[in-house]
Amino acid sequence: MYFNSNIKFLRKRKGRTQDEVALALSMKRSTLSGYENLIAQPNIETLITFSKYFNIAIDTLLKVDIAQLGESQLSQLERGFDVFIKGSTLRVLTTTVDIENNENIELVEEKAKAGYTTGFADPEYIKVLPAFHLPFLSRNKKYRSFQISGDSMLPIPDKSYVTGEYIVDWNFIRSHQPYIILTREEGVVFKIVENKLTEEGILTLHSLNTIYEPFDLPVGEIREVWKFVHYISSEMPEPNRERDPLTDTVRQLQKEVQAIQMRLNI
Repeated sequence: MYFNSNIKFLRKRKGRTQDEVALALSMKRSTLSGYENLIAQPNIETLITFSKYFNIAIDTLLKVDIAQLGESQLSQLERGFDVFIKGSTLRVLTTTVDIENNENIELVEEKAKAGYTTGFADPEYIKVLPAFHLPFLSRNKKYRSFQISGDSMLPIPDKSYVTGEYIVDWNFIRSHQPYIILTREEGVVFKIVENKLTEEGILTLHSLNTIYEPFDLPVGEIREVWKFVHYISSEMPEPNRERDPLTDTVRQLQKEVQAIQMRLNI
């Protein structure tokens, strides 16, 4: 268990001394020191006290090595997004960092997507993925890029690279917004999402290309959720052919109006 190292790490991360934390928790400094150095073991009341103080669930304090989490995950914990508190399974994202401990943006190309479906939680798999940085993205959030295939999200072209921000708490998925979702059976999918988790325990996924029918994804099929941030493509988006006849009609009307104005001016 990681209780002792976690409370020491969190205390130092907050810039607090043992005296300051002990005073806030109404305990002796020597008692706090005993917990941090594995000399004493906390009872349930003490665990509850630390949980409330750090706003982190007891399960997380006991079972998760918090010092090994990336900066984005630490920030999410500190903002109250601890999924243990919300009563669901902890989703600790496997990630990589550069030599300065900044989180990388890993790239999952088309040829790697099948492997990602099974290796997404394997550190050995994740660390061999190509990684890069984008200076205009926040360092306090976790991003990953995926290469998409097919025409279901036109006008975003086939083979584009879409980048997503990792979502820990799926209750924060906003309806009618684009997300990249790792599923148990379908692998990586990029869709417009309708969030029905609270009412029906599903996400309804829609394509931008209207020839594809929407479909429901049960929560048990979801492995990861990434909020769409941007895409990169070497191709220009296809023109919207449906609007071409309307454009031609408007242009013709403009010409007719100009012709009438010219005749009136004569």
